[in-house]
Amino acid sequence: MLETMMRTPERAPRERRRGGVILLVVLLLIVGAVAVAGGWWAWAIGASGPQQKIVVVIPKGAVGSEVGGILKDAQVIRSALAFKVMARFRGFSHGFEAGTYTNLTTNMSVSEALAALKKGPLPTKSLSVLFPEGLTLAQTAERVQDQLGIQRKDFLAAAKSGSYSLPPYLPKGTPTLEGFLFPKKYDFLAGVTADEVIKKLLGQFKGEVADLPWGRYRTLGLKSRYDVVIVASMIEREARFDEDRSRIAAVIYNRLKRGMPLQIDATVEYALGQYKAKLTYDDLKVQSPYNTYLHTGLPPTPIASPGLASIVAALDPASNNWLYYVVCDAEGHHAFTSSYSEFLRLKANPSC
Repeated sequence: MLETMMRTPERAPRERRRGGVILLVVLLLIVGAVAVAGGWWAWAIGASGPQQKIVVVIPKGAVGSEVGGILKDAQVIRSALAFKVMARFRGFSHGFEAGTYTNLTTNMSVSEALAALKKGPLPTKSLSVLFPEGLTLAQTAERVQDQLGIQRKDFLAAAKSGSYSLPPYLPKGTPTLEGFLFPKKYDFLAGVTADEVIKKLLGQFKGEVADLPWGRYRTLGLKSRYDVVIVASMIEREARFDEDRSRIAAVIYNRLKRGMPLQIDATVEYALGQYKAKLTYDDLKVQSPYNTYLHTGLPPTPIASPGLASIVAALDPASNNWLYYVVCDAEGHHAFTSSYSEFLRLKANPSC
Protein backbone atom coordinates (compact mmCIF):
# COMPACT_ATOMS: atom_id res chain seq x y z
CA MET A 1 0.00 0.00 0.00
CA LEU A 2 2.74 2.41 0.97
CA GLU A 3 4.64 1.51 -2.18
CA THR A 4 1.59 2.16 -4.33
CA MET A 5 0.90 5.47 -2.65
CA MET A 6 4.47 6.57 -3.21
CA ARG A 7 4.28 5.83 -6.99
CA THR A 8 1.05 7.71 -7.64
CA PRO A 9 2.61 11.19 -7.90
CA GLU A 10 4.87 9.93 -10.74
CA ARG A 11 1.82 9.66 -13.02
CA ALA A 12 1.06 13.36 -12.90
CA PRO A 13 3.97 14.51 -15.10
CA ARG A 14 3.16 11.80 -17.67
CA GLU A 15 -0.50 12.79 -17.71
CA ARG A 16 0.42 16.43 -18.07
CA ARG A 17 2.70 15.61 -20.99
CA ARG A 18 -0.04 13.52 -22.61
CA GLY A 19 -2.52 16.36 -22.09
CA GLY A 20 -0.07 18.81 -23.66
CA VAL A 21 0.31 16.63 -26.75
CA ILE A 22 -3.44 16.34 -27.13
CA LEU A 23 -3.82 20.09 -26.76
CA LEU A 24 -1.13 20.66 -29.38
CA VAL A 25 -2.84 18.27 -31.80
CA VAL A 26 -6.18 19.98 -31.24
CA LEU A 27 -4.59 23.39 -31.83
CA LEU A 28 -2.94 22.15 -35.02
CA LEU A 29 -6.24 20.74 -36.24
CA ILE A 30 -7.97 24.03 -35.51
CA VAL A 31 -5.26 26.01 -37.31
CA GLY A 32 -5.43 23.60 -40.25
CA ALA A 33 -9.20 23.84 -40.40
CA VAL A 34 -9.01 27.63 -40.30
CA ALA A 35 -6.42 27.60 -43.09
CA VAL A 36 -8.53 25.27 -45.23
CA ALA A 37 -11.66 27.29 -44.56
CA GLY A 38 -9.80 30.50 -45.36
CA GLY A 39 -8.49 29.05 -48.59
CA TRP A 40 -11.94 27.83 -49.58
CA TRP A 41 -13.47 31.22 -48.76
CA ALA A 42 -10.88 33.04 -50.86
CA TRP A 43 -11.61 30.68 -53.74
CA ALA A 44 -15.40 30.83 -53.30
CA ILE A 45 -15.66 34.63 -53.41
CA GLY A 46 -13.01 35.08 -56.10
CA ALA A 47 -13.09 34.73 -59.87
CA SER A 48 -10.93 33.66 -62.79
CA GLY A 49 -11.45 32.84 -66.43
CA PRO A 50 -12.87 34.69 -69.44
CA GLN A 51 -15.88 36.92 -68.87
CA GLN A 52 -18.80 36.89 -71.29
CA LYS A 53 -21.97 38.95 -71.20
CA ILE A 54 -24.94 37.09 -69.80
CA VAL A 55 -28.60 37.79 -69.12
CA VAL A 56 -29.92 36.68 -65.72
CA VAL A 57 -33.53 36.81 -64.56
CA ILE A 58 -34.13 37.17 -60.79
CA PRO A 59 -37.67 36.08 -59.85
CA LYS A 60 -39.86 38.06 -57.48
CA GLY A 61 -39.24 37.30 -53.80
CA ALA A 62 -35.89 35.58 -54.36
CA VAL A 63 -33.57 35.63 -51.32
CA GLY A 64 -29.81 35.22 -50.98
CA SER A 65 -29.60 31.43 -51.24
CA GLU A 66 -31.96 31.27 -54.22
CA VAL A 67 -30.23 34.12 -56.06
CA GLY A 68 -26.87 32.52 -55.32
CA GLY A 69 -28.06 29.28 -56.89
CA ILE A 70 -29.26 31.13 -59.99
CA LEU A 71 -25.92 32.91 -60.36
CA LYS A 72 -23.91 29.74 -59.79
CA ASP A 73 -25.94 27.84 -62.40
CA ALA A 74 -25.30 30.68 -64.84
CA GLN A 75 -21.54 30.46 -64.08
CA VAL A 76 -21.52 34.03 -62.76
CA ILE A 77 -20.08 33.00 -59.35
CA ARG A 78 -18.41 29.92 -57.89
CA SER A 79 -20.37 29.34 -54.69
CA ALA A 80 -24.00 29.95 -53.77
CA LEU A 81 -23.14 29.59 -50.07
CA ALA A 82 -20.40 32.22 -50.19
CA PHE A 83 -22.79 34.52 -52.05
CA LYS A 84 -25.48 34.02 -49.40
CA VAL A 85 -23.09 34.78 -46.52
CA MET A 86 -21.56 37.86 -48.14
CA ALA A 87 -24.98 39.14 -49.24
CA ARG A 88 -26.16 39.02 -45.63
CA PHE A 89 -23.12 40.95 -44.40
CA ARG A 90 -23.48 43.48 -47.23
CA GLY A 91 -27.04 44.30 -46.22
CA PHE A 92 -28.97 42.26 -48.78
CA SER A 93 -30.93 40.27 -46.20
CA HIS A 94 -34.12 41.88 -47.52
CA GLY A 95 -33.57 40.19 -50.89
CA PHE A 96 -32.95 41.43 -54.40
CA GLU A 97 -34.99 43.42 -56.87
CA ALA A 98 -36.73 41.12 -59.32
CA GLY A 99 -36.17 41.61 -63.01
CA THR A 100 -33.81 41.02 -65.92
CA TYR A 101 -30.15 41.86 -65.34
CA THR A 102 -27.99 42.43 -68.40
CA ASN A 103 -24.99 43.88 -66.54
CA LEU A 104 -23.62 40.53 -65.36
CA THR A 105 -20.92 38.35 -66.90
CA THR A 106 -19.61 34.86 -66.36
CA ASN A 107 -16.73 34.43 -63.88
CA MET A 108 -17.41 37.41 -61.61
CA SER A 109 -16.27 37.65 -58.01
CA VAL A 110 -19.03 37.69 -55.40
CA SER A 111 -18.29 41.37 -54.71
CA GLU A 112 -18.60 42.21 -58.41
CA ALA A 113 -21.86 40.28 -58.69
CA LEU A 114 -23.33 42.03 -55.64
CA ALA A 115 -22.29 45.43 -57.01
CA ALA A 116 -24.02 44.65 -60.31
CA LEU A 117 -27.17 43.45 -58.55
CA LYS A 118 -27.19 46.54 -56.34
CA LYS A 119 -27.71 48.69 -59.45
CA GLY A 120 -30.97 46.85 -60.02
CA PRO A 121 -32.34 45.32 -63.21
CA LEU A 122 -32.42 47.32 -66.39
CA PRO A 123 -35.88 48.51 -67.32
CA THR A 124 -37.62 46.05 -69.59
CA LYS A 125 -36.82 47.45 -72.97
CA SER A 126 -36.52 46.55 -76.59
CA LEU A 127 -33.07 45.56 -77.83
CA SER A 128 -32.52 46.19 -81.54
CA VAL A 129 -30.25 43.80 -83.40
CA LEU A 130 -29.31 43.99 -87.08
CA PHE A 131 -28.50 40.75 -88.86
CA PRO A 132 -27.02 41.74 -92.25
CA GLU A 133 -27.38 39.64 -95.39
CA GLY A 134 -24.72 36.98 -95.83
CA LEU A 135 -24.01 36.10 -92.20
CA THR A 136 -23.20 32.48 -91.46
CA LEU A 137 -24.84 30.69 -88.56
CA ALA A 138 -21.62 31.06 -86.55
CA GLN A 139 -21.50 34.81 -87.23
CA THR A 140 -25.16 35.13 -86.27
CA ALA A 141 -24.41 33.36 -82.98
CA GLU A 142 -21.59 35.83 -82.26
CA ARG A 143 -23.94 38.76 -82.82
CA VAL A 144 -26.63 37.17 -80.63
CA GLN A 145 -24.12 36.76 -77.81
CA ASP A 146 -22.71 40.29 -78.10
CA GLN A 147 -26.03 42.10 -78.33
CA LEU A 148 -28.55 39.85 -76.56
CA GLY A 149 -26.38 38.13 -73.97
CA ILE A 150 -27.28 34.62 -75.16
CA GLN A 151 -24.29 32.31 -75.02
CA ARG A 152 -22.91 31.51 -78.47
CA LYS A 153 -22.67 27.80 -77.70
CA ASP A 154 -26.28 27.68 -76.50
CA PHE A 155 -27.55 29.43 -79.63
CA LEU A 156 -25.55 27.14 -81.93
CA ALA A 157 -26.70 24.05 -80.02
CA ALA A 158 -30.32 25.07 -80.55
CA ALA A 159 -29.78 26.00 -84.21
CA LYS A 160 -28.09 22.65 -84.90
CA SER A 161 -30.45 20.51 -82.85
CA GLY A 162 -32.59 19.46 -85.82
CA SER A 163 -35.71 20.27 -83.82
CA TYR A 164 -36.85 23.18 -86.03
CA SER A 165 -38.54 22.92 -89.39
CA LEU A 166 -40.16 25.32 -91.81
CA PRO A 167 -42.20 23.33 -94.34
CA PRO A 168 -42.02 23.34 -97.27
CA TYR A 169 -38.64 25.14 -97.28
CA LEU A 170 -36.75 23.58 -94.39
CA PRO A 171 -37.41 19.81 -94.07
CA LYS A 172 -38.02 18.33 -90.64
CA GLY A 173 -34.85 16.99 -89.07
CA THR A 174 -32.49 19.22 -91.08
CA PRO A 175 -29.39 19.35 -88.84
CA THR A 176 -28.71 23.07 -89.27
CA LEU A 177 -30.67 26.29 -89.73
CA GLU A 178 -27.93 27.74 -91.93
CA GLY A 179 -29.56 29.95 -94.56
CA PHE A 180 -32.95 30.32 -92.87
CA LEU A 181 -32.36 32.94 -90.16
CA PHE A 182 -33.68 35.82 -92.22
CA PRO A 183 -31.42 38.89 -92.30
CA LYS A 184 -33.13 42.02 -91.00
CA LYS A 185 -33.26 44.41 -88.05
CA TYR A 186 -35.23 42.91 -85.15
CA ASP A 187 -36.44 44.11 -81.77
CA PHE A 188 -36.25 41.77 -78.77
CA LEU A 189 -37.11 42.18 -75.10
CA ALA A 190 -34.23 41.88 -72.65
CA GLY A 191 -33.98 38.30 -71.44
CA VAL A 192 -35.04 36.76 -74.75
CA THR A 193 -34.04 33.10 -75.18
CA ALA A 194 -32.24 31.36 -78.05
CA ASP A 195 -35.46 29.52 -78.91
CA GLU A 196 -37.39 32.80 -79.12
CA VAL A 197 -34.76 34.40 -81.37
CA ILE A 198 -34.68 31.41 -83.71
CA LYS A 199 -38.46 31.21 -84.00
CA LYS A 200 -38.70 34.93 -84.74
CA LEU A 201 -36.11 34.78 -87.52
CA LEU A 202 -37.65 31.63 -89.02
CA GLY A 203 -41.08 33.24 -88.92
CA GLN A 204 -39.68 36.27 -90.71
CA PHE A 205 -38.23 34.05 -93.43
CA LYS A 206 -41.58 32.38 -93.99
CA GLY A 207 -43.39 35.69 -94.25
CA GLU A 208 -40.85 37.31 -96.58
CA VAL A 209 -40.77 34.50 -99.15
CA ALA A 210 -44.39 33.33 -99.06
CA ASP A 211 -45.40 34.97 -102.35
CA LEU A 212 -42.37 34.01 -104.42
CA PRO A 213 -42.77 31.63 -107.43
CA TRP A 214 -41.29 28.61 -105.69
CA GLY A 215 -42.67 26.18 -108.26
CA ARG A 216 -39.92 27.29 -110.63
CA TYR A 217 -37.32 25.19 -108.84
CA ARG A 218 -38.30 22.19 -110.96
CA THR A 219 -37.75 23.99 -114.26
CA LEU A 220 -34.39 25.21 -112.95
CA GLY A 221 -33.25 21.61 -112.46
CA LEU A 222 -33.34 21.68 -108.67
CA LYS A 223 -34.81 19.01 -106.40
CA SER A 224 -36.45 21.17 -103.75
CA ARG A 225 -37.06 24.62 -102.31
CA TYR A 226 -34.19 23.90 -99.95
CA ASP A 227 -31.90 23.78 -102.99
CA VAL A 228 -33.14 27.23 -104.00
CA VAL A 229 -31.94 28.59 -100.65
CA ILE A 230 -28.56 26.92 -101.18
CA VAL A 231 -28.23 28.69 -104.55
CA ALA A 232 -29.42 31.97 -103.04
CA SER A 233 -26.82 31.73 -100.27
CA MET A 234 -24.01 31.42 -102.82
CA ILE A 235 -25.38 34.39 -104.76
CA GLU A 236 -25.50 36.40 -101.52
CA ARG A 237 -21.86 35.72 -100.73
CA GLU A 238 -20.66 36.34 -104.30
CA ALA A 239 -22.65 39.40 -105.42
CA ARG A 240 -22.02 42.89 -104.11
CA PHE A 241 -24.44 44.66 -106.45
CA ASP A 242 -28.06 43.80 -107.21
CA GLU A 243 -27.57 43.77 -110.98
CA ASP A 244 -25.07 40.93 -110.62
CA ARG A 245 -27.36 38.62 -108.65
CA SER A 246 -29.46 37.19 -111.48
CA ARG A 247 -26.34 36.95 -113.67
CA ILE A 248 -24.47 34.90 -111.08
CA ALA A 249 -27.59 32.75 -110.72
CA ALA A 250 -27.49 32.10 -114.47
CA VAL A 251 -23.85 30.99 -114.30
CA ILE A 252 -24.67 28.59 -111.45
CA TYR A 253 -27.55 26.96 -113.32
CA ASN A 254 -25.65 26.80 -116.63
CA ARG A 255 -22.76 25.00 -114.96
CA LEU A 256 -25.07 22.64 -113.07
CA LYS A 257 -26.80 21.65 -116.32
CA ARG A 258 -23.44 20.85 -117.91
CA GLY A 259 -22.19 18.88 -114.91
CA MET A 260 -19.38 21.38 -114.37
CA PRO A 261 -18.08 22.08 -110.86
CA LEU A 262 -19.42 25.43 -109.69
CA GLN A 263 -15.97 26.62 -108.52
CA ILE A 264 -17.45 29.30 -106.28
CA ASP A 265 -14.89 30.86 -103.97
CA ALA A 266 -17.46 31.54 -101.24
CA THR A 267 -18.02 27.80 -100.75
CA VAL A 268 -14.29 27.28 -100.18
CA GLU A 269 -14.26 30.14 -97.67
CA TYR A 270 -17.16 28.48 -95.86
CA ALA A 271 -15.22 25.21 -95.77
CA LEU A 272 -12.18 27.04 -94.39
CA GLY A 273 -14.28 28.83 -91.80
CA GLN A 274 -12.89 32.23 -92.75
CA TYR A 275 -13.21 34.82 -95.49
CA LYS A 276 -10.07 35.81 -97.36
CA ALA A 277 -9.24 38.59 -99.80
CA LYS A 278 -7.61 36.04 -102.08
CA LEU A 279 -7.70 32.26 -101.96
CA THR A 280 -4.51 30.27 -102.51
CA TYR A 281 -4.19 27.12 -104.60
CA ASP A 282 -3.85 25.16 -101.36
CA ASP A 283 -7.14 26.66 -100.19
CA LEU A 284 -8.84 25.36 -103.32
CA LYS A 285 -7.75 21.83 -102.38
CA VAL A 286 -9.35 21.81 -98.92
CA GLN A 287 -11.11 18.49 -98.34
CA SER A 288 -14.72 19.37 -97.70
CA PRO A 289 -18.11 18.57 -99.26
CA TYR A 290 -18.53 22.36 -99.45
CA ASN A 291 -15.54 22.75 -101.78
CA THR A 292 -17.20 23.26 -105.17
CA TYR A 293 -13.81 23.16 -106.88
CA LEU A 294 -13.50 19.48 -105.92
CA HIS A 295 -17.15 18.41 -106.00
CA THR A 296 -19.84 18.88 -108.63
CA GLY A 297 -23.39 19.84 -107.74
CA LEU A 298 -24.54 21.98 -104.84
CA PRO A 299 -22.92 22.13 -101.42
CA PRO A 300 -24.77 20.13 -98.72
CA THR A 301 -26.42 23.17 -97.09
CA PRO A 302 -26.69 26.91 -97.58
CA ILE A 303 -23.45 28.75 -96.75
CA ALA A 304 -25.03 31.95 -95.37
CA SER A 305 -28.35 33.70 -94.81
CA PRO A 306 -29.50 35.16 -98.14
CA GLY A 307 -31.57 38.30 -98.36
CA LEU A 308 -34.78 38.52 -100.35
CA ALA A 309 -33.01 39.88 -103.46
CA SER A 310 -30.75 36.82 -103.68
CA ILE A 311 -33.66 34.41 -103.19
CA VAL A 312 -35.56 36.20 -105.98
CA ALA A 313 -32.48 35.94 -108.22
CA ALA A 314 -32.18 32.22 -107.48
CA LEU A 315 -35.77 31.77 -108.71
CA ASP A 316 -35.42 34.15 -111.67
CA PRO A 317 -31.93 33.90 -113.22
CA ALA A 318 -30.85 35.96 -116.20
CA SER A 319 -31.34 34.32 -119.59
CA ASN A 320 -27.90 33.75 -121.14
CA ASN A 321 -25.26 31.09 -121.68
CA TRP A 322 -22.57 32.48 -119.39
CA LEU A 323 -20.32 29.98 -117.63
CA TYR A 324 -17.74 32.24 -115.99
CA TYR A 325 -17.48 35.50 -114.09
CA VAL A 326 -14.67 37.51 -112.51
CA VAL A 327 -14.47 40.58 -110.30
CA CYS A 328 -13.64 43.37 -112.71
CA ASP A 329 -13.13 46.47 -110.55
CA ALA A 330 -12.26 47.60 -107.04
CA GLU A 331 -15.93 48.10 -106.13
CA GLY A 332 -16.75 44.43 -106.70
CA HIS A 333 -18.66 44.45 -110.00
CA HIS A 334 -18.42 41.31 -112.13
CA ALA A 335 -17.75 40.63 -115.80
CA PHE A 336 -19.43 37.58 -117.37
CA THR A 337 -18.56 35.38 -120.33
CA SER A 338 -19.28 31.99 -121.90
CA SER A 339 -15.75 31.68 -123.28
CA TYR A 340 -12.97 30.11 -121.25
CA SER A 341 -10.30 32.02 -123.18
CA GLU A 342 -12.16 35.27 -122.52
CA PHE A 343 -12.42 34.30 -118.86
CA LEU A 344 -8.64 33.84 -118.69
CA ARG A 345 -8.12 37.21 -120.39
CA LEU A 346 -10.49 38.94 -117.94
CA LYS A 347 -8.80 37.22 -115.03
CA ALA A 348 -5.39 38.45 -116.18
CA ASN A 349 -6.61 41.94 -117.10
CA PRO A 350 -9.89 42.69 -115.30
CA SER A 351 -12.18 45.17 -117.04
CA CYS A 352 -15.91 45.77 -116.80
